[in-house]
Amino acid sequence: MRADRLLSIMLLLQVHRRITARELAKRLEVSERTIYRDMEALSVAGIPVTAERGTGGGLVLAESFRTNLTGLSSPEIQTLFLGRPTHLLNDLGLHQASEAALIKLQAVLPSMYRQSAEYVRQRIYVDVAGWQRPGEEQLLFLPLLQEAIWQERKISMVYQRGENTVERVLDPLGLVAKGRVWYLVASVEDETRTYRISRIQQADILDEPCTRPPDFDLASYWQRSSAAFVANIPRYVVSVRATQRALERVMHVGRFIQLEQVSPPAEDGWIAARLTFEIQEEACGYLLSFGTEMEILEPLELREQLISLAQSLVKFYAQREIVEMVPPTVEC
Repeated sequence: MRADRLLSIMLLLQVHRRITARELAKRLEVSERTIYRDMEALSVAGIPVTAERGTGGGLVLAESFRTNLTGLSSPEIQTLFLGRPTHLLNDLGLHQASEAALIKLQAVLPSMYRQSAEYVRQRIYVDVAGWQRPGEEQLLFLPLLQEAIWQERKISMVYQRGENTVERVLDPLGLVAKGRVWYLVASVEDETRTYRISRIQQADILDEPCTRPPDFDLASYWQRSSAAFVANIPRYVVSVRATQRALERVMHVGRFIQLEQVSPPAEDGWIAARLTFEIQEEACGYLLSFGTEMEILEPLELREQLISLAQSLVKFYAQREIVEMVPPTVEC
């Protein structure tokens, strides 16, 4: 609705004081022509907004103007009270501040909205962690990185890369949490890179302002970076035939495996499928665990490798002597 959009423009201008029509149009998902019409409507309504041309220009709200309008709808209020990733707030040292902010927000809400917010909080919880929880990450330098980002200062760090360490001077741009793993996004030598914070061995804030690309957007960068990472993951495709029970196990238990193609069951009940792994060794060990409920069709070298492994396993156990464990005799 236009009224909601006008209010959003006012609040965005109140926060940023100066913002381009292109940025407003992008954030509100309308055309720039619509933004200019909305600005004219705000001006007619007595809101002190102006347009400044040239480099560094944009749409401007007078410094003296402030509004206490909230204009929050019931669904918008409900989203504020959805379950929050508590462990991530704890990592950032913001859990208590988050709780205090929600208490203050709840205190100023009308009673009907307060009831709606509590209703949602008791019925929807967002858990960003997976079932397979990784070990606790060492986040010794996370507070220092936060401070460097807030102060817009360069950092120097020693980073563990494989078996070696490298030294870097970086322009910190942002922090990203992927599940329970924290990453630093930073610029080095005019290139944006990602560093896993748990691998930082040493870090210091430098008394030098960092350089932030004017058009850098953290969310957009992470989406592009994640997509590129997934696209470059090694792929080892295996064609198999399996029982229904085996495929159900793949779907419900398989973590580092993708089930890409499944054919209708054959007359004997077995199902042809394609599985994707990262490497051949990973595929061999995993498929061996299915015993006679899954047969490798292609590639042939993997089939031969599995046969060889099974034969060596049988030979190993056939040669082993089973020693009966007899309790020792205790003399009185």
